[in-house]
Amino acid sequence: MSTSATDSVTTPPEGVIAPTNEPVSEPVPTPVPIQHAPVVPNAGGGAQPAQPFHSASLYVGDLAPDVNEGLLFEIFNAVGPVASIRVCRDAVTRRSLGYAYINFHQIADAERALDTMNYTMIKTRPCRIMWSQRDPSLRRSGVGNIFVKNLHTSIDNKQLYDTFSLFGNILSCKVVTEPQSGDSKGYGYVHYETAEAANAAIEKLDGMLIDGQEVQVGHFMRRNERPGQSDWTNCYVKNIPLEWDDAKLNEVFSTYGEVISATITFGTPKVFKKKKTQPVPVETDKDNESA
Repeated sequence: MSTSATDSVTTPPEGVIAPTNEPVSEPVPTPVPIQHAPVVPNAGGGAQPAQPFHSASLYVGDLAPDVNEGLLFEIFNAVGPVASIRVCRDAVTRRSLGYAYINFHQIADAERALDTMNYTMIKTRPCRIMWSQRDPSLRRSGVGNIFVKNLHTSIDNKQLYDTFSLFGNILSCKVVTEPQSGDSKGYGYVHYETAEAANAAIEKLDGMLIDGQEVQVGHFMRRNERPGQSDWTNCYVKNIPLEWDDAKLNEVFSTYGEVISATITFGTPKVFKKKKTQPVPVETDKDNESA
């Protein structure tokens, strides 16, 4: 989809961020969080929660630093009438944090934008769209969240999404990349709407080949929840004599117990530049004679 303004874009109604090439200085309403349907009685007389339904609010991430509300309005208003747009910025520098919230008037328009515009190019980057989740308990619960590692470096967000979306509705999907180069680190996360979809993906894809490389898929676990964290046996040693090698390091520390592995890594030595000094004038016999 083109990111340039067209003559077909109509003037937004009152309360909507109008397209502009400059960042909007006035704050706009925060997106409406995902809501859940009320509990309704089932046929047996017990209470059973109805299926959750989404608001018309979308999260748009992986944005270029110069993407502002005006550009996003031009792009997403072509899908359906936009109620409000907010690009999140640093409170001090006012620089973009790389993500935004877009509120539509109709849920159907938000669904259409999610289906047709996810991973399309905005400026120089493919955007990543998902339903806005403002309830932190939904994100922290870990339900439906899986971890995928040993990914081929050619796998991007869209390819990961296309592969795992076969098993259920995905709330968010991301391949972790290097901040500077943007190269894949070889792992990512997929968050499903239900635990059943996550379990199905793990059962079918764990150990399978994706782009010629066997991947490992499992339930995501926070660092403090992973087994063996209290039995951590690694040691970090610095200021080691330059003449030591791996064998010497192993020999010294093996006196305190069995060493499974010992490795010395040499960093790049720092080079300190000498300060330039101004030459001091020296008197000569000719200078004395002229005086």
